[in-house]
Formats: sequence, structure tokens, C-alpha cells
Amino acid sequence: MAEINNETWYSEVAATFGDRLEAARESCGMSQTELAQRLGVRDTTIKSWEADAWEPRGNRLQMLAGMLNVSLMWLLSGRGEGVAAPNARELLALPVSSVLADITRLRRQMQALGVELMQAEQKLAVELRGMAQ
Repeated sequence: MAEINNETWYSEVAATFGDRLEAARESCGMSQTELAQRLGVRDTTIKSWEADAWEPRGNRLQMLAGMLNVSLMWLLSGRGEGVAAPNARELLALPVSSVLADITRLRRQMQALGVELMQAEQKLAVELRGMAQ
């Protein structure tokens, strides 16, 4: 099995912002609720960030990096000071990078479809309001 390190495990190709945020939070031993309380946001906000459904604003990014003891660059791209990659012995003998790339690709497609769905729902709401008048 190829060696797994921070450069490959948390890279932009293999992991998303949400993956890195979750890894950093777990590395600090914090729950989503604890992190939310410390940041002054709802726990659903943290869940959405980790699911890559939403992205935090710049001021929150800086606060996250400080609270989680990782660099802002690592949170955004996987480069720089971050958390250690999982121990290779703990991983299943799967083509991990290929599977992670598939997951990342599918997650991005789902995000795009989510945006399209939201826009269609908004258009429908406008049309229905127009019909009701």
C-alpha cells in the first residue's frame, strides 16, 4: 500500500474543506456542538460546513483555523500546518485515493444539483405568488 501522508490524504483532490474541518475538529476532541458554541454559530452550521453544503465567511475561517490549531491554508487546500493523516494500518486495503476522488466528485455534483434545485424552487414560489394575486 502506498504511503499516506498529509499532502495526499488532505489534498484538494482527495478531500474537501468539510473533510479537513471535520478532521481538525475531531483531532481537537471537539464535538460539532462544542465547536459551534465556541464560534457562536448553530451546530447545524457546523454540520453544513462539514457536509460542504455551506462555506464559512472569511472571519469565521480565521477563527476556525485558530481554534483548531491548523493553518488557514490547510483548511482551504490541505497544504500547510494541519492534522496528521490517519495511520495507514488503520485503513482498509482499498484504492483509497481513487475512492476519495470519486466521493469528492460526487459531492461536488450533489452541491451543484442542490443549487439548481433551490433555484427551481425559488422560481416556482415566485410563479405561485404571481398566480395567487
